[in-house]
Amino acid sequence: MDVLSEVLSICRAERAVTARFQLSAPWGLRSEGVAGSAVIRMARGAPWWVAVAGQAPQRVAPGDLVMLPLGAPHVMGSGPDVPALPFAALLERRTPGARDEAPLQLQHGGGGESSDMFSALLWFSAYCRHSVLRILPPLLHVPADALSAGMGLADTMQALVTETLDQRPGWRVSASRMGELLLINLLRAFLTAQRAPTEAGWWRGLADPALARAIAAMHREPARAWTVAALAAEAAMSRSRFSDRFRGLVGTTPMAYLAAHRMALAAEQLEAGLLPLAKVAQDAGYESDKVFARAFRRWAGVSPTLYARREGARRTAMGRVDAAAPAPQNTPGNDPPSSSRF
Repeated sequence: MDVLSEVLSICRAERAVTARFQLSAPWGLRSEGVAGSAVIRMARGAPWWVAVAGQAPQRVAPGDLVMLPLGAPHVMGSGPDVPALPFAALLERRTPGARDEAPLQLQHGGGGESSDMFSALLWFSAYCRHSVLRILPPLLHVPADALSAGMGLADTMQALVTETLDQRPGWRVSASRMGELLLINLLRAFLTAQRAPTEAGWWRGLADPALARAIAAMHREPARAWTVAALAAEAAMSRSRFSDRFRGLVGTTPMAYLAAHRMALAAEQLEAGLLPLAKVAQDAGYESDKVFARAFRRWAGVSPTLYARREGARRTAMGRVDAAAPAPQNTPGNDPPSSSRF
């Protein structure tokens, strides 16, 4: 049973934009975070370092791949002690004006050893953000040897970059689809390298064949009136044993997992804006849109209507976002001191 495919089949990339960086030592860049998922591939040259808050800097060698699933704030540089310049300030000086119509190509640094890298900024749909990317570590680092074992990850990244650089007709849709393939291959390489999260989560649930059957059933029929007993039957386990094992491995109860899965699917539909609220509620397994609205507010912190309006504005603003993936925009006038280090 390929349950990972069941989970990832709903993940969609809404947009993908790439960049090429030629950075010469000493160099350091700081990002306050990006709205999408940032993927960086070290092409050639001198190794460099990357760190997210609360973690030790990691050394990135030629051929390695780094992913920030939710675009966490980070610092990167030719060494762990190099002062870091706010990326937004650099971007504004080097590429003023609109930057979303063509891939960014940027050179920066002190003229020493060079580090060449490609990056992609991927905007994934609501379901993917809430159900897949949310449970990943803030920084994934896949070494070059694991990329080879991943069968196709490096090639997919290169194809994505080439597609956006060439900008042939249909390149935007093609790049988005390759962004989805990149995520799938990266997750496979991540699991192959045995770097999956050790804490409870659906990763661990998928590794258990019995629980995987129950998770797959919920994903296939989210609106079904599931009970713990029915899910336990899918897993061929007793109700109590199933509940205990599910909570131990996944970190939540089966019904709480189902509710979160339904809410993530609903968020996807609300962002698309194609269905009335009553239909969104029905697809999520709720007979009443009022009951659904209360459940959604508990999950998202806002009403379905406000969520749809907010995410609609976000999607509109995506076309104005600086799409240079290792780093984001900062609010003008709020840049931290440029001497920040790892």
